[in-house]
Amino acid sequence: MASALNAHDADGVPTLTERGRQKADRRAAILESAATMFAERGYAGVTIEDLGSAAGVSGPAVYRHFPGKSAVLAAILSDASSTLLSGAERVILTTPDAASALRSLIAFHVDFALAEADVILVQDREFEQLDAGTRHDVRLLQRQYVEHWVDTLTRLRPDRAEQELRVRAHAAFGLLNSTPHSARIPGRRPADGVVRGILEEMAWASLMS
Repeated sequence: MASALNAHDADGVPTLTERGRQKADRRAAILESAATMFAERGYAGVTIEDLGSAAGVSGPAVYRHFPGKSAVLAAILSDASSTLLSGAERVILTTPDAASALRSLIAFHVDFALAEADVILVQDREFEQLDAGTRHDVRLLQRQYVEHWVDTLTRLRPDRAEQELRVRAHAAFGLLNSTPHSARIPGRRPADGVVRGILEEMAWASLMS
C-alpha cells in the first residue's frame, strides 16, 4: 500500500498525495459534521450511522477514520485545543511587543470562537464523555494555551499577581466563548464583523482594567 506521505516539498517536508488529501478531507468532513450534530443533539443522541450520513459516507466507512464515536469526540476536542495552542505559539513567536501580542491573541481567539461555535458548545457539554487519558491530554493543551496569555499579561501588568492574571484570562475566555454560540438562534445574531469588534473591545477591557 502506498503511503499517504510519499512526496516532499522543496524543504524536504513530507506532503500528502492525492489519496492522502482525500482521506484528510473526509476526516475533516466527519469531524465538522459531528461537531454540528453533537452541538444540536448531544453526544448521546448521535449514532455512527448519523455521522456517516452527514459526511456523505456510510456508517461503517466512518470506522476507516475513527475506531468509534468516542474517538470522533476526542478528535474534535483534541484538534481544537491543539489549534488554539499552535495559534498562540505563532502569535508569541512573531509579535515580541506585549501589547500587540495580547491584541493578536484576542483577535485569534475571537476568530476561533466565531468559526467554531459548535466545537465550543461540544467542549462545554460533552467534555466529561472523554476517557480519563484524553481528558488529561486536552486539559494539558488548554493549560499551555492559558499560560501564553498569562505570560503576556505579566509583561503588561507586572503590578498584578499571577493568579489574578490567570483569573482574568479565564474570564476573558468565558466572554469570548459564550457570545458566538449563545447567539445561534436565527435572527438574533448581528454580523460577524460587529460581533468581532464588540468581543475584542470587551476582552481587552476585562484584561487590562
